[in-house]
Amino acid sequence: MRYLLLFTFALIISCNGQKKAAMKGQNDVNSDDERLTLILQDNYSGGDVAETLIIRDAKALNSFYSKVNRTRKPGIPVPKIDFSKEMILIYCTGEQTNGKHARLAIEEESEKEVIISTSVEKSIKEGPNAALTSPFSVYKMPLTQKEISFNIKK
Repeated sequence: MRYLLLFTFALIISCNGQKKAAMKGQNDVNSDDERLTLILQDNYSGGDVAETLIIRDAKALNSFYSKVNRTRKPGIPVPKIDFSKEMILIYCTGEQTNGKHARLAIEEESEKEVIISTSVEKSIKEGPNAALTSPFSVYKMPLTQKEISFNIKK
């Protein structure tokens, strides 16, 4: 009986760990600018090349998450976004060695355009056995009709 209780407790704890990992980005360090809010940051985007995405509808967001969740069981849950008020910006860095994170920040804003700077930041030391990852970050920001351009920094 004691082992059954211990097994059940361990099972419940492990299930909650998956939820915490999936929503890790919500409580982590956000961008310096309050207009950009980090929703998710992870190491495997499912893509090999760098890309930036501007998502203004649920269909495109579900499409991105289905690509990310192709090899995950359980998959990362798709965030609930009100696309009448917000939009999503995604930055995938392409293949990198482990320990790097994709970052976005608003560099400049004018009446017609918002310039978003991208960067790849090192978070831990690279060792001789560095793994190949494809980090990505998902940010939300208030919906705007301004043109959004990315200043990609290497």
